[in-house]
Amino acid sequence: MPRKVAALLVRDLEQAMFVKRVEWSYEDQGFVGSCPGVIGPCCHGDDEVAVYRDLCEIVDEWLEIIRTEGQALPTRTDAADGLRGDAHALGKDGLGKA
Repeated sequence: MPRKVAALLVRDLEQAMFVKRVEWSYEDQGFVGSCPGVIGPCCHGDDEVAVYRDLCEIVDEWLEIIRTEGQALPTRTDAADGLRGDAHALGKDGLGKA
């Protein structure tokens, strides 16, 4: 397998280790992307798909920085980890309102 293909596969596997969240923000009146354990809210916009694409690029960049600096990758997150705290963040009615 060529090195470039192997590097892309490793990158994709690393990306898959982390939950990426795109949520509607009533405060910002737009979608906000974050990746728990890697980076907090870091991108936003009106188009949910575009925000997700931006988020994936940002996570790639952060993981590359971590690798370049010789640090260990953050602990893997799964759907349950990525959703912790949502009930509080969404408010009592689950719609972002108290």
